[in-house]
Amino acid sequence: MFSLQTIFGKGDLFYGLLEAAAEAAVQSADALQRLVRDKGAEATLTDFKLAREREKDVSEKISQALVDIFITPLEREDIEALGNAIYRIPKTIEKFADRYALAGEKLHRIDFGPRADMLKEAAELVLEMVRLLPKMRLEETKRLHDRLRNVEAEADRLMLETYREVYSGMHESLEILLIKDFFELLEKAIDRCREAGVVCYQIVLKHS
Repeated sequence: MFSLQTIFGKGDLFYGLLEAAAEAAVQSADALQRLVRDKGAEATLTDFKLAREREKDVSEKISQALVDIFITPLEREDIEALGNAIYRIPKTIEKFADRYALAGEKLHRIDFGPRADMLKEAAELVLEMVRLLPKMRLEETKRLHDRLRNVEAEADRLMLETYREVYSGMHESLEILLIKDFFELLEKAIDRCREAGVVCYQIVLKHS
């Protein structure tokens, strides 16, 4: 028969792994924020690779723990869904960073700063929501969820402005392609954060 200490200990393991995954997502978003702020000056992809490696390691540990541990603090499907949702955040960010490094000076006239700031905020909100999971506080989780939804809505609004600018004829064909490609990647990364936040919110709703 399992003791309460054993059960809570396993809960701490899963919550700790999910938090570590969310921290890696914030780490990746922070690296992107610095990359676009410095216009790629002496850019290194090391920070992005480290964040992805950390995320991959955590994801593998979650998968293994789900196999090894009989009693889990949340439903296995929910743990897996949240882990996968968080995993996709740094994966998308790293794709942006890889392409940014290849494009080089062709991107210097494009300001990615505001979107990078929004992405960092979205990732930090996901981390806050994950840290709240053990307490299952519905009101606080909903507040964070609503803030995350607002960030996504603002990102969608800015994306429409980007399309309007692209279609205006102000830019050359290559620049149009770059603007569309890179801004869509940033929006996708913010969407990944939103998806992770939705999973968190649904988990808390289920246990409230």
